[in-house]
Formats: sequence, C-alpha cells, structure tokens
Amino acid sequence: MTTAAAAPAGQAEEFNPNPGALLDAVTKHLNLKNDAALARALEFAPPVISKIRHGRLPVGAMALIRMHEVSGIEIKELRELMGDRRKHFRGQASE
Repeated sequence: MTTAAAAPAGQAEEFNPNPGALLDAVTKHLNLKNDAALARALEFAPPVISKIRHGRLPVGAMALIRMHEVSGIEIKELRELMGDRRKHFRGQASE
C-alpha cells in the first residue's frame, strides 16, 4: 500500500510533500548559497537540513515557524511550497 492510497479521501492529491522545493525556495528567498548557509540562518544543525531534504525527517511545525521567523514568508505559503495544500489536518473536527 502506498502513502497516497492510505491518505483520507480527497487528500491524496493535496499532500505531495517535496521538502527539497521548500528548502530551495527559502534558500533563494534569503539569498543564500547552500544548505550549510541555510542551516546557519535557521540555527539548525546541518544534518537536520540534509534529513529534511532527503525525506528522512518531516518538516515539523517548529521548523515551519522558524522558517517564517527568519524569512518572513507566511506559513501558508511555506506549506504550499512544500506541496501541502490540505485545508484540514488531523485533530481538527470536520463539518
């Protein structure tokens, strides 16, 4: 069973994570040269950036908040850059 098949109805097309695209966009927005410079700007350990880029570590809420604080990019836009276009999340009541 694939991840997309296990996703709730209506969410398979809305959540196609691409953390590399997110990191590339933040790096470009901050006018940085590479992941090491991004790690310094975000005050993350370099292995964290590498693990996020290669899908071994999910982009958590605290990472998104830090990216927002440093870059000024809205959280909603950061989520869209990474491929997350869901309107509802786990733990939220649906109508």
